[in-house]
Amino acid sequence: MIGDDIDRALIVATQGGLPLVSEPYRALGEGLGISASEVSERLGRMLAQGLIRRIGAVPNHYAIGWTANGMTVWDVDDAEIDRLGGLVGSLPFVTHCYRRPRSLPAWPYNLFAMVHGSSRDECAAKAQDIQALLGAACRSSDILYSTRILKKTGLRIGA
Repeated sequence: MIGDDIDRALIVATQGGLPLVSEPYRALGEGLGISASEVSERLGRMLAQGLIRRIGAVPNHYAIGWTANGMTVWDVDDAEIDRLGGLVGSLPFVTHCYRRPRSLPAWPYNLFAMVHGSSRDECAAKAQDIQALLGAACRSSDILYSTRILKKTGLRIGA
């Protein structure tokens, strides 16, 4: 549950993104009548309580030159997936990595890792690096390439 009217106003003020200024917490605080440190404390508390999930940048991959986006999918031995998934997720070129249940017989994949590049060849090379890391624990894989940009938004609350 949201703590008070200021928490609610802070969520409304940030749900579309942080202000693109050198001190976004100060700008938010000025708009809400609180200090930058109180903005930080409130956001930290709401994160800890699970009221908000994350504070982070959502880059436009195309604007920064990543025109190829590939979701690599892997059929990894269940006994090794947690360990190997942690290693894959820590690779500097993997932006998302998660485990999902298989849907046999049509879908054998249980590990997903998103990679981006300036070409499909670059994504495929990154997938080869993942394959080398997974080794014999990986039975099969594929790359699913994005064909269009989807707008990424979460739940929004009204003012």
